[in-house]
Amino acid sequence: MKAFQTVRSVAVPLPRANVDTDQILPMPFLQKPRSDNFGHYLFHAIRRNAQGELREDFVFNHLRYAQARLVVAGPNFGCGSSREHAVWALADAGFDGVIAPSFGDIFYGNCLKNGVLPIRLPGVQVESLLQHLADNPETMIQVDLEEQTVQAADTSYNFDIDPFAKHCLLNGLDQIDYTLSLLTAIEAYEERTSS
Repeated sequence: MKAFQTVRSVAVPLPRANVDTDQILPMPFLQKPRSDNFGHYLFHAIRRNAQGELREDFVFNHLRYAQARLVVAGPNFGCGSSREHAVWALADAGFDGVIAPSFGDIFYGNCLKNGVLPIRLPGVQVESLLQHLADNPETMIQVDLEEQTVQAADTSYNFDIDPFAKHCLLNGLDQIDYTLSLLTAIEAYEERTSS
């Protein structure tokens, strides 16, 4: 998992409520191995027409967002089933974070475990961000995990995050990496208690 510190990027505005994990990554792609690039399947059923061609009217297909690393979404993003694959799809498509008023609980946890920062901001702040992006789609948004801030133009918002999750994201540690980082202490404990 790569370390997350500061991201500065345009952001894809997705002002829909209740975007579920089946929309983010449809069921037919759950059989794919993790080594596959799940970014190809992100929003597949919404992003493509019946012939498999990209739909011009879906925001993720707009050229201005080709290098976007952030999504600003409506409430309850990532609700529905617990599929971790939905987070893989976002990560593999190059997204480092999602800003929304609320998230599906399991999706939120899966984001933290897979290096995608889920940022909860009050609904009024997200609405303000979405309106700003509608008026100025080229706006660069900066997310600073160390400072726990989101900045767009002259406006800055603070967000909360669990200290352990923050530590792991800042250091690029998944749960196994974190455990391995304590290996010396674990071995010393085992040695002390084995007799």
